[in-house]
Amino acid sequence: MEQIPMGALAAMVGAIGGIILGLAARLGDFCTLGALESAAYGDDQRRLRLWGIVLGVAITGAFVAEALGYADITRSFYHTIKWSPLASIVGGLLFGYGMALAGNCGFGALVRFGGGDLRAMVVVVVMGIFAFVTLSGPLAHLRLLIFDQQAADTPQGIAHWLSARTGLPPLVFALPVAAGFLAWALSYQPLRADKRRLAWGVAAGLAVVWCFVGTSYLFNQSMGATGVEAPSFTAPLGRTILYFMTSTAGGLTFSVGLVAGVLGGAFLGSAIRGLFKWEACEDPRELGRQVSGAALMGIGGTIAVGCSIGQGVSAMAVLSFSAPVTLASIVIGGLIGLRQLIHGFQPE
Repeated sequence: MEQIPMGALAAMVGAIGGIILGLAARLGDFCTLGALESAAYGDDQRRLRLWGIVLGVAITGAFVAEALGYADITRSFYHTIKWSPLASIVGGLLFGYGMALAGNCGFGALVRFGGGDLRAMVVVVVMGIFAFVTLSGPLAHLRLLIFDQQAADTPQGIAHWLSARTGLPPLVFALPVAAGFLAWALSYQPLRADKRRLAWGVAAGLAVVWCFVGTSYLFNQSMGATGVEAPSFTAPLGRTILYFMTSTAGGLTFSVGLVAGVLGGAFLGSAIRGLFKWEACEDPRELGRQVSGAALMGIGGTIAVGCSIGQGVSAMAVLSFSAPVTLASIVIGGLIGLRQLIHGFQPE
């Protein structure tokens, strides 16, 4: 272990978490847009309520790991960047609307690409490029002018904010939230009967906890040279593209391992279920819509400092201020986009 560079170790942590998430998506049907679509238009809430399992497990695991000294979740950028409500709302709406146009979020596109869908590859590449266009490229100055990001003086989390004012451990405030998510999920009988989905929901939540614990350990071992991170799929897509173009630009990182892990897990899950097949886009209009959606996701996810997984799961796992607002904005944007695609904003 001492002979392996810290970046490579971080990539290993990300790869393990990514493989589990890729398998959870393929074998457990864990998907953001799919959950919204099936609940709103398919009269089936199993995929939506599965999020309650993922979040309940992730929140419980993250705060228990912190209480035991295995994870330093306040070191993650969800806590170290001062929360901007405007960035959460605008970025979340853009991301959610783009997600509907593209037919997948960044994570979902990676999963579909791992199953042989070449249209999803286009979404991944375009989203990664526009993430960096907004993060450090031509749109960076405009982003910082409107949505200035500042370092926070105190942890930007609900449980830690309450802890500082009451003297009680953050775990005391996190566990009831986790229990609420789990109760909401398990109150739906069709999900309770779906043992496969339940098992993979637990696995997805534990994958997030694993990433926080693994990167916290590396943070301490490297004296802060590597960050405390968890799954997110906006800037990490861009970082992975840069790595594959020129590894000298950044080398192996948690992001590269995470993206590669999701692709590998999705491929394995597709093979297990016999779902792997090469697909391409035959309709230029459909491809144009997906490219537009991917660009909006890259821009929106960067503004909101995370995607549907980054803010919706990882940031929610540490109960950051930004997570519930961003996730709600993504859901609203996604529902607006689905409404446009299905009904064209015409009265029913």
